[in-house]
Amino acid sequence: MNSPIKCHLSRIMGEQKINMTDLAQKAGVAKNTVRSLYHEDAKGITWEVLAKLCEALGCQPGDLLEYVKKQPLE
Repeated sequence: MNSPIKCHLSRIMGEQKINMTDLAQKAGVAKNTVRSLYHEDAKGITWEVLAKLCEALGCQPGDLLEYVKKQPLE
C-alpha cells in the first residue's frame, strides 16, 4: 500500500541544485535518512529531522510534505 503522504524533497533538492551528501551535512542528518526521503521509501520522519531539513533548505514543512487524498474506486 502506498502512503498518502507525498515527499517533495527530490524536487526541492533539484531546484536548489543540492545533492544528498551536501544536504545531509548541511542539515546534520544521516545520508540514509535523506536518501529514503528522496526516494519516498521512508517509514516516517521525526519532528527534529523535519525541522533540520526545513532550516537547511529554507522551506516550510508543507513544502516538503503533502497529503494526497486517495481517489475512491469506481
